[in-house]
Amino acid sequence: MPETAVADAATGVPLRELARRHGLSSSGRRLGLLEYTRKLWAYRHFIGAHAKAKTSSSLGNTNLGALWTVLTPAINALVYYVIFGVVIGTKGSVTNFIAYLCIGVFVFQFTQSVVQNGINGITSNLGMIRALHFPRASLPLSVALVEIRNFVTAIGVLLVIVLFTGEPITPKWLLIIPVMLLQMIFNTGLSLAAARLGSKMRDVKQLIPFIMRFWMYGSAVLYPVTRFTEKLDGWKLAIVESNPLLVFIELFRHSLLENVTLAGSPTLLWIEAVVWSLVVGVSGYVYFWRGEKGYGRG
Repeated sequence: MPETAVADAATGVPLRELARRHGLSSSGRRLGLLEYTRKLWAYRHFIGAHAKAKTSSSLGNTNLGALWTVLTPAINALVYYVIFGVVIGTKGSVTNFIAYLCIGVFVFQFTQSVVQNGINGITSNLGMIRALHFPRASLPLSVALVEIRNFVTAIGVLLVIVLFTGEPITPKWLLIIPVMLLQMIFNTGLSLAAARLGSKMRDVKQLIPFIMRFWMYGSAVLYPVTRFTEKLDGWKLAIVESNPLLVFIELFRHSLLENVTLAGSPTLLWIEAVVWSLVVGVSGYVYFWRGEKGYGRG
């Protein structure tokens, strides 16, 4: 028969003291950040399994399946090439416009998918949250993991596109590995922050398409970054050039393309990428953790 602790009011011992003596704690208390992180690590297999299940369920009903993870950005790049490259005539401003455009579209699509799916990370799993006890950060982390896997596959296709457009393979191509890692950290923080925001403000997900479209236009995805220096100066130009997505896109272009004009020196871009990754990754995680007790309620 299991041992039990009975609080006898006649003893005069406070309930808090009795709980401490017998190793009891409040069932609804929020774990400390380090304790929460350790518990989350213990659920890493659950996160991986949940991510795999989400991928299977989202693409299982299509004929091409996982191929859509690379077809989507490729088709977007084709559409943008026709409109901006051919109709508007932007391609004349960049030496290798096809590769330049594809890099911007593929890299931006990575972050866009994380935000759009992360905003529903909590609200789309309320049944699981209310039925099971587990660290809620597992859900937005599984969203980020799905998109990381998709992006790794898409990068393979992107490298083929860059190669076939005439770019040589150089040692600089290896730089995409640290750039990818930094963007993964950045996107994971975004997924966590978006999940908490979406759980508290349900209407915000209606604004996400407009926010992401504005962000895309401000990240030099569809046109050369020199357009900013032609139209802006001073603090306005500094704000635009410090845009984290612009920084990541520029670093990918610097790694894969020869003779490309960047929005700043490579050293400055690397510093900005590291800062953005650490700030957004850590603050997004802490922001989500602070709301742990409220997910699935109300």
